[in-house]
Amino acid sequence: MHKEIITKPRFNELAANTIHKFWVDLVANGIGQDIHIPIIVAKGAHPGPTLGVTAVVHGNELNGLSVVQRLMSQIETEELSGTIVAVPVMNVPSILRHERRFPDQEDLNRIFPGKPDGNESNIYAHRLMDRIISQLDYLIDLHTASFGRVNSYYIRADMSDPITKKMALLQDAEIILDAPGKDGTLRSAAMDIGVKAITVEVGDPNKFQKGMIRSGLGGIFNVLNDLKMIPGNIDKSELSSIMCPSSKWIYSDKGGILEVFPQVVDIVEEGEEIAVVRNVFGEKTKTYYAPYKGVVIGKHVHPINQTGGRIIHLGRLD
Repeated sequence: MHKEIITKPRFNELAANTIHKFWVDLVANGIGQDIHIPIIVAKGAHPGPTLGVTAVVHGNELNGLSVVQRLMSQIETEELSGTIVAVPVMNVPSILRHERRFPDQEDLNRIFPGKPDGNESNIYAHRLMDRIISQLDYLIDLHTASFGRVNSYYIRADMSDPITKKMALLQDAEIILDAPGKDGTLRSAAMDIGVKAITVEVGDPNKFQKGMIRSGLGGIFNVLNDLKMIPGNIDKSELSSIMCPSSKWIYSDKGGILEVFPQVVDIVEEGEEIAVVRNVFGEKTKTYYAPYKGVVIGKHVHPINQTGGRIIHLGRLD
C-alpha cells in the first residue's frame, strides 16, 4: 500500500485516535533518488506526552526493528494518552547494505547531533534530530552489539537525572550502566535538547532473538504505564539490575586465536583469568586477567583476533 512522503512531519497536527504510517524524506543518494525513513505514529485519543522509540541507528541491529513492529501492533489509540513516534529503521542506507556503519564509514551513533552543512553522515544525523527527535519529550533508543560480539540486556542512561534513572530502572534489565556526558550518541544529543533519553541494548547483531525482543518490549510498556500513557500496571521481575558506575573494554595487545572464558552477566574478580591467545600452532602466547572486579556487559566471540582486538566489556562494581 502506498504511504505518504513527508519532508518534516508535525506530530502534534496529526489526527487523534489514529495510527499513521508514512515516510520522512531525509536526503538523496548519488543518482538523485530520495532516501526516506519509515515512521509509525500512534496518536492517542487523549492528550499526553510524546514518546519516541527508535531502532537500527546501526545497520545490523535487527532486534530493535522487531521490538518497534510488535509495540505498534499492540497499541490501542482509544486507550492512549499522548503520542508514540516509532522509527523501525533510522539508518536506511546501512541496513540495505547489511553494514553497521554509514556508507561514508562513519559510526552514526558517534556524530549526533550532526551538522546542517557537514559530510554525508553529519547531514543525515542533523536531519534526524531536526525532523523527528526535536519533537519528542522522551526517547528510548534501541541498539545491539556489533559484529563478532554479544551483549547482555543492558541500559545506558544518565543516572544523575531522576527521570532517565527511572526510565532505566523500568526496563528491568540485567545491567544498568551510568553513562552521563556528551559522547556523540543519539541519546546524548537528545538529552542536550531536553528530550529525556536512554539507550537499551537488546542483544546481538544480525538476528532476531525472541527473548531479547520480549524484554525490550516489556521495558517500553513499563515506561508507557509509568507516564500514564496507557492503562495497566508496571511489570517487573523480582531480580534487581546490576548497577555499574562505569565500564571499559579490555583490549588485546597480542594477535592470535582468542578464547574468552566468562559469559555475559558473569561476575569476575580482580586478577581472574578472562582470556587466552594462541598462535596458529596452538601454543599459548598470552593470558589476560580482569583489571578489577566487574560484570561482563558484553564480550568478543570471534576467535580470529588481531592485535588491539576487543576481549570483554567490563562494568565496574564498587
